[in-house]
Amino acid sequence: MLTAKLSQIKLLLTDCDGVLTDGGVYYGEAGEELKKFDIRDGMGVERMRNLAGVQTGIITGELSPSVIKRAEKLKITELHLGVKDKPAVLKEILSRLNLKSEEVAYIGDDTNDLEIIKLVGVSFCPADAISFIREKADVVCQSNGGKGCFREVAEMIILAHTGHKVSARPTEAIKLNSGIKIGPGEPCYIIAEIGINHNGSLEIAKQLIDEAVAAKASAVKFQKRTPEICVPKDQWEIMRDTPWGRMSYIDYKRKTEFGIVEYATIDQYCKKVGIDWFVSTWDVEAVDFMEQFDTPLYKLASASLTDTQLIKRILLTGKPLMLSTGMSTTKEIEDAVDLVWSFDKNYPLFIAHSTSAYPCKPEELNLKMIQTLAANYPGVPIGYSGHETGLATTVAASAMGATFVERHFTLDRAMWGSDHAASVEPQGFQRLVRDIRDVEIAAGDGVKRVYESELGPMKRLRVNISEEYKTKA
Repeated sequence: MLTAKLSQIKLLLTDCDGVLTDGGVYYGEAGEELKKFDIRDGMGVERMRNLAGVQTGIITGELSPSVIKRAEKLKITELHLGVKDKPAVLKEILSRLNLKSEEVAYIGDDTNDLEIIKLVGVSFCPADAISFIREKADVVCQSNGGKGCFREVAEMIILAHTGHKVSARPTEAIKLNSGIKIGPGEPCYIIAEIGINHNGSLEIAKQLIDEAVAAKASAVKFQKRTPEICVPKDQWEIMRDTPWGRMSYIDYKRKTEFGIVEYATIDQYCKKVGIDWFVSTWDVEAVDFMEQFDTPLYKLASASLTDTQLIKRILLTGKPLMLSTGMSTTKEIEDAVDLVWSFDKNYPLFIAHSTSAYPCKPEELNLKMIQTLAANYPGVPIGYSGHETGLATTVAASAMGATFVERHFTLDRAMWGSDHAASVEPQGFQRLVRDIRDVEIAAGDGVKRVYESELGPMKRLRVNISEEYKTKA
């Protein structure tokens, strides 16, 4: 009976304090009131929208800017603040959206939710709701408000709509918003990492994009940092010789960092020449910045694998996440993956084996880790981010199962800058792509056959020829 009712739900309305938040009161340094939201609940909004076509709305007596900001991040447009009469708001929504009351569910926890829960198709409350709300609600959740209650309801609705639980692990290639798929059975996704090799020049960045297109790379990748966050304060005023003269380290980092004008140009340019582009983000503000662009995925640099706040911010975007695992222990990799899967067991995730030495010696590449990661995380596309000087080992990585590979890319390894020496020049990148594609073709399908080209040698060299080939040989 409950499943049938949930399968009709088209809109889930919720109170805020005590449901989306834990009902606690927090204050910032300036005395402003803050709200504590659960990241799992946020993903519930996205999953319910994508998997069940069910939208979310908030009806609350609150006027907090934190609620507005949260709704913006989760793309919740049905937002009603400072509400005194919730049933009246519900009736307005039903009329405006042409919905029936049985097509709406509501989550509430306190006195002012009592009347509205009587009017909707299905009503829910958190485990810690006030007693008489628990008595009136159709379903009492196992989770408390602000601690997974909303996510619990969202998963019930998804299950009712889809008829099955969504797979706990991805089982096939992941499709990017560019239309390209990455994973088993797909061509290796080859990434030319421009990173900071543009040296702060948009023209150099365009040249590198052109060369990546000429090499038939799948994507170009940049790095986005907020210098004031990423550069330790004690290093800000260290003087450094640069192509622009002697300057402080923080000014140098600002000089080489692209902003909105440069990335808007890059976005348009990559669309024009037909190549994917994305970035490694190094801080939360960088993710906020990059959300202005519809890039196909986010890369998490090896240095950021233990940055839980950064990972959580990327997860809120819903975009595929590529984790790089250099300088990391097995436990650190497990913790990062567990964080992703605790957020959403079906989150589109890539894992890249890497060794964070620039350049990396062959004996430290440890390419068999590609197979180890594939065994440890079945169904997850595994790739390789290389920092060696040659090309053969990256080609070998693709042959060993890497579904994507990444190499730093430069116009000239002798250019000024920290990453150029461990980068691949345009002609080398062309050879890299060519060799990987040749290996893919040469891999075949594993079915033994005799080719037409072998019949001549068979006739000349074989003493005994099988009957089926006598007339052909």
